[in-house]
Amino acid sequence: MQTSFFFRLAGVTLVAAGLSACAPGYQTGLSPDAQRAAGGAVAGAVIAKALDEDIATGAALGGAAGALCDDAGVCQRRY
Repeated sequence: MQTSFFFRLAGVTLVAAGLSACAPGYQTGLSPDAQRAAGGAVAGAVIAKALDEDIATGAALGGAAGALCDDAGVCQRRY
């Protein structure tokens, strides 16, 4: 029971970190959409693992959500 709670808490933490990746200033050489897609894919995979779901599906959905979050108005464009 405590292990499940830990994984869920870690998933929520990664989602928060992924949303903070919307802020500009990361000089990685990747476009902002690619950065958000990578962060979303990692967060989606972790959350899917914590909920005992398919990891690949979670990563695909998280990556798509990360790449499109500025188009939906969640992450505002600052470039």
